Amino acid sequence: MVSSRQVSADQHRDHTAADSHDLIQVRGARENNLKGVSLDVPKRRLTVFTGVSGSGKSSLVFDTIAAESRRLIDETYATFIQSFMPSLSRPDVDALRNLSAAIIVDQERMGANARSTVGTATDAHTMLRIMFSRVGEPYVGGAGAFSFNLAEGMCPECEGLGKASTLDIDALVDRELSLDEGAIKVPGYAVDTWQWQVIAGSGLFDPAVKLADFTPEQWEDFLHKPATKLKYGSSNFTYEGLASKVRRSLLGKDRESMQPSARAFADRALKLTVCPSCGGCRLNEAARSARIAGRNIAECAAMQINDLADFVRGIDNPAVGPVLDGLRSTLESLVEIGLGYLSLDRESSTLSGGEAQRVKMVRHLNSSLTDVTYVFDEPTAGLHPHDIQRMNNLLIQLRDKGNTVLVVEHKPETIAIADHVVDLGPGAGTAGGSLCYDGDLDGLRASGTLTGRYLDHRVRLREDVRKPTGFLPVAGATLHNLKDVSVEIPLGVLTVVTGVAGSGKSSLIHGYVAGGDGVVVADQSPIRGSRRSNPATYTGLLDPIRTAFAKANGVKPGLFSANSEGACPACKGIGLIYTDLAMMAGVASVCEKCEGRRFTQEVLTYTLRGRNIGEVLDMPVAEARDFLTERQARTILDRLVAVGLGYVGLGQPLTTLSGGERQRLKLAINMAKTGTTYVLDEPTTGLHLADVDQLLGLLDRLVEDGNTVIVIEHHQAVMAHADWIIDLGPGAGHDGGQVVFSGTPGELVADGTSLTAIHLRDYVSRP
Repeated sequence: MVSSRQVSADQHRDHTAADSHDLIQVRGARENNLKGVSLDVPKRRLTVFTGVSGSGKSSLVFDTIAAESRRLIDETYATFIQSFMPSLSRPDVDALRNLSAAIIVDQERMGANARSTVGTATDAHTMLRIMFSRVGEPYVGGAGAFSFNLAEGMCPECEGLGKASTLDIDALVDRELSLDEGAIKVPGYAVDTWQWQVIAGSGLFDPAVKLADFTPEQWEDFLHKPATKLKYGSSNFTYEGLASKVRRSLLGKDRESMQPSARAFADRALKLTVCPSCGGCRLNEAARSARIAGRNIAECAAMQINDLADFVRGIDNPAVGPVLDGLRSTLESLVEIGLGYLSLDRESSTLSGGEAQRVKMVRHLNSSLTDVTYVFDEPTAGLHPHDIQRMNNLLIQLRDKGNTVLVVEHKPETIAIADHVVDLGPGAGTAGGSLCYDGDLDGLRASGTLTGRYLDHRVRLREDVRKPTGFLPVAGATLHNLKDVSVEIPLGVLTVVTGVAGSGKSSLIHGYVAGGDGVVVADQSPIRGSRRSNPATYTGLLDPIRTAFAKANGVKPGLFSANSEGACPACKGIGLIYTDLAMMAGVASVCEKCEGRRFTQEVLTYTLRGRNIGEVLDMPVAEARDFLTERQARTILDRLVAVGLGYVGLGQPLTTLSGGERQRLKLAINMAKTGTTYVLDEPTTGLHLADVDQLLGLLDRLVEDGNTVIVIEHHQAVMAHADWIIDLGPGAGHDGGQVVFSGTPGELVADGTSLTAIHLRDYVSRP
């Protein structure tokens, strides 16, 4: 791998031009915590940006370079088109020169549309449809006849969603009330709202009559009448039965994308099961009847991608030659990127952040575009060391096509393939935002920066592993790809569960350990709540802060809550005004009345030790720990610092936190418990090499306090530090699902033959 990088780098060096057009020039970047950063980033090279969490990497790469590229491209559209697009402000930077079009490949979920799958997201399903429309037997129609998103191909019963729904009518309405009395319990249908007026003003029934007294015909119209154009008075409108409308609106949405009130309603009202007509494959009977080599399109979409790639390689038909080539290439790219264990019919919304990023990456590998800037956010997240090598190869492929590749990354294996390294810091938050190093890898090692010092740092195996106080048995586990797994998980020690992506780690731990008595799960899933939630509200820290402000000023604590009396009336205490653009992304602009400070002017006149409530909530956790002397506040802040969140702002919206930050926040609020089993899912995500040492110290403290800690993790430093390792595999998908090792890290290094054993042995043997 290294030799490949060196050869490529030598080839690139031959073509290095002296003029500035081969450099992205950044001058005076001040976005977020950046302190006037100026540097030149070489184009058509692979540049890795490093630094501790909160050092300013994302502010420089995403919020400055990529954001300005996107803004300039948007400005090329006609004014009429721009009027329908979100308005992007110019980053806080003196100058940016020689930008190329930026394509951001991040870990954001791929949308909440229930109709989006791995196949539709990569266009592999489109190519499958074309292939079946041309050579499938019997012939059933064009490519649209095999689409579950088109009427001609979708299952008529579930309308292409693969799910049947059972609606609880009593969760929708109170039959003992009339419409005028608020009988409809669906969010958005309160008395006098537009939705309510359409029903009450339909003329189909008397809104003053109790629902229980409706005639059978009225009840049918009220709940199930198909969309019908009606005229009432001088108004024309479309009426649709309440049950039909609610079912349609809820089925097409992912629960996590809904507002909390709507999600709670959906959980109560709608129960989903596999569609009995199509068996969950979403397609009608005609689409399922056509076969190629004995398989129909639904069976192909349900196959593991590596098996499907083998199946497609066995098809040789000149009628679909170019389509076959494209499909083979896409499937092989998915396998190469470590996603061969997925299937094309897997819903996009169920992918992890790392999986979503790799699926997006596949779309670009075979692109005809060159000389563009690809921006990646920790592309190795969720990857076993075995798979990181594959990811590195793909990043190099993109660069060698003539593209500029910018990668925000902590893993030394990926830093090692960089042509150029930019190190930001030296600390996080207000202590970061400066350029610490800018140059090649050898220079970084000799630079004396925190990243340079830790680049070759190795965590050694424990000399004396802690002894289990007991065991938690798991017997006959068969969830997903687990193959009748039986294993004993030790208690009272640090256990690391590892294995390649898709080997069954999460199925074992989340399926059979999480949810038990005394088990605390700290994972990277979104924290349920609104855009008003922040670390201060989530951890309970706001309560002692409000009490301290109230006591110091002789007023009510409620004034110091942006969700209560003290809120700015214009933005309702959010600090931003959100404009809904219907089908397009909404636009958020800073509230002009409070200038984003969220509170009324009166509230901001009250101070605590010279700071108002807005200034305190703007403080990073570490600064607040020095400022707040109240005992309850200090206890919470100490925990937040202990989990490595000292740089996060107290009032920073939870929606802006990364998966790793969300996980550490969940851990912080549960740290006080003893005799607990903690389950952590890849806690090193987003952590600098130096921060991993701090995390290991925290895990040790939890164990020494009498807890059991179970960590799903790929990071070799965590494996080496563990008391016990459970390794799943040997491969992914149906090639995994078995426990290939259970014992101490020393035993795994000495005698193990799995991929984990090979990489851990190499890690601990390096000087």
